[in-house]
Amino acid sequence: MKLIKLMLIALVLLIAGLWVTGHSYIFTAFNRVYLQGNTTANINDYVAFSVNKINASQAQPLIEADAKKDLDPEFVAELKKNDTVAFLVMHKGKLISEHYFKDYNDRSKTNSFSMAKTVVTMLLGIAIEEGVIESLDQPITDFMPEFNNDSNAKNATVGQLSLMNSGYEWDEHYYSPFSPTVELLYGADVEEFVLDREFSAEPGSFWEYSSASTQLLGIVLLRALEKSGKPVTLAQYLSEKLWQPMGMNDDALWHTDEQGIELAYCCLNTNARNYLRLGMLMLANGEWGGAQLIPSAFVQQMIQPGMQDYYGLSTWLGLANDPAFYHFSGHLGQYIVVAPEKQLIIVRLGERQDPESDFQKDTIPNYLKQALKLIE
Repeated sequence: MKLIKLMLIALVLLIAGLWVTGHSYIFTAFNRVYLQGNTTANINDYVAFSVNKINASQAQPLIEADAKKDLDPEFVAELKKNDTVAFLVMHKGKLISEHYFKDYNDRSKTNSFSMAKTVVTMLLGIAIEEGVIESLDQPITDFMPEFNNDSNAKNATVGQLSLMNSGYEWDEHYYSPFSPTVELLYGADVEEFVLDREFSAEPGSFWEYSSASTQLLGIVLLRALEKSGKPVTLAQYLSEKLWQPMGMNDDALWHTDEQGIELAYCCLNTNARNYLRLGMLMLANGEWGGAQLIPSAFVQQMIQPGMQDYYGLSTWLGLANDPAFYHFSGHLGQYIVVAPEKQLIIVRLGERQDPESDFQKDTIPNYLKQALKLIE
């Protein structure tokens, strides 16, 4: 009995300590992750979050090969070993291979994780074209006066938030419960959280992958749209500018915080075929069905190296590979891979990825190797 009392006292002190030190979000994380049998966020967690709907309209069918091709059996075994749930290959505008695993199918919604960063930058290109934002060089303080007294932030531009070299202070870590990345995901107010931090270095002085930078970019977009007389959510803007014009086959969902603000750096939820369509739009330099949805010059900017040869405007690059590729990338191995020279698009979705494999040097080149086997 005495031991139980001591344990209860320790538990009460622990809970009180987390509240006092501002770590109450850990309770939310514990409920949505650990109590669900996971050690990190998972691709089906939209059921645990508030969401904004991205409305679809009239669906446009994909062009499919008359007979889809089978993957190499050894590669299929590898995909299964790493808990892949979908693997699709498109070549020259035709879906030539489509595989699903673990009871997933072509309508299963799964979490994009950081693939959403690339989508947010696509929206940025549209907003610049519409004049909602002046250019990539516009100061962020035009939209976030909260940083007017931060000498580094005053020199940061909208484009640097996408390039990940704005100088914003951040530590990208997914597994420590005390990581700011975890607090950003499970906290009650993402806007308050990211606006309360600082820019620790001169913009352009270093590169650091940062989910918070994309969340700041999301705030820029929301405030720019409001200033221009278009007060919409990011989900509504995505629906109007891409989802409906592209004929996506289903509504999508975007995680929000408790204030209804989208988690811009992650957490779009749709099916593999719609992720494939996003790759198609990039391969076509922003053109869809005769309409230029994203300026072609902006798409080209997205896939040019910034401070790192492997990263452009929120787009990962493998330009030295043969064939060269670029890709959207998300936690646990969510990928939309585009190889322009071969007119190939690959979508891989999964519940985890091989922790021993370098996704830039090993994983994606291997996916391309397997896809090339289908078209040789």
